[in-house]
Amino acid sequence: MSKLLKELHIQYVESLDKRQNEYEYWLSEHLRLNGVYWGLTALCIMDSRDTFGQESVVEFVMSCWDDRTGGFAPFPRHDAHLLSTLSGLQILVTYDSLGSLSEAQVEKCVQFIIGNQLEDGSFQGDRFGEVDSRFVYTAISSLSILGRLTPEVVNPAVQYILRCYNFDGGFSMIPGAESHAAQAFTCLGTLAIVGKIDALTPEQLEEIGWWLCERQIPEGGLNGRPSKLPDVCYSWWVLSSLAIIGKLNWIDYDKLRAFIYSSQDERKGGIADRPNNEVDVYHTVFGLAGLSLMGFDDLVPINPVYCMPESVVSKLKKYPYK
Repeated sequence: MSKLLKELHIQYVESLDKRQNEYEYWLSEHLRLNGVYWGLTALCIMDSRDTFGQESVVEFVMSCWDDRTGGFAPFPRHDAHLLSTLSGLQILVTYDSLGSLSEAQVEKCVQFIIGNQLEDGSFQGDRFGEVDSRFVYTAISSLSILGRLTPEVVNPAVQYILRCYNFDGGFSMIPGAESHAAQAFTCLGTLAIVGKIDALTPEQLEEIGWWLCERQIPEGGLNGRPSKLPDVCYSWWVLSSLAIIGKLNWIDYDKLRAFIYSSQDERKGGIADRPNNEVDVYHTVFGLAGLSLMGFDDLVPINPVYCMPESVVSKLKKYPYK
């Protein structure tokens, strides 16, 4: 396949919330708010944000507000989690609708986020205690969107992220675990938001660049770890990480673009993890985000740190706040 099927992808994303009579729709409640963020961001990248009705989307986001804890749940009446809280805030800020939250709700949300930080600087995703460097990123990104980062939160989080750096040039979900490309993004993204990329030495940045660019297999796709199959979603996790450290051109753009194109569904739209597999909105948005980072197909520029349009991120306050 030699081109991006943009119109088909727009139709595919638009159709996703019209499948409420399908079993799979109800099995994915636990990802619904994340899915709305993925779909909206995909539409934004294709310059088709208005395909979703802003009023109904914002109404759904606010229906996911968990007043017991102060975070956002993935679906009404579910428990709040840092992952869905970030998705809710990303949707609201994309629509310039953070004002939908009252001052009291903002304060409660901030307390929910910082209440999940542990003594070593890490974050648990919710009260059930799972720890992952993803949650450091989601917490720091959420507080950044709200303009409520403080040194008391940032400094221990940075120290924890630095402990997740591995000898091979990768990052892990917890200190000492296996390196993974998605963790490279969450760790580097955290450092970038708080202006601490320089906490890594030039030698470390070089090692990180090599580990990331070696994720490209000869056929063009990127994998998340050595000896794994390529997957379209790493078009985002790897490229965004390389962009953050100024080494985006360390991969073969043309080969990666061909891999993403070959993973499209020519009949109904959408992008799969790899050719001939079933498409989903997760791989669709991250395939499009990868193409945007590489400057292909006249797509709307995506910010490599926040995974939101540059036009949205440009309006956020920068840490440290003045």
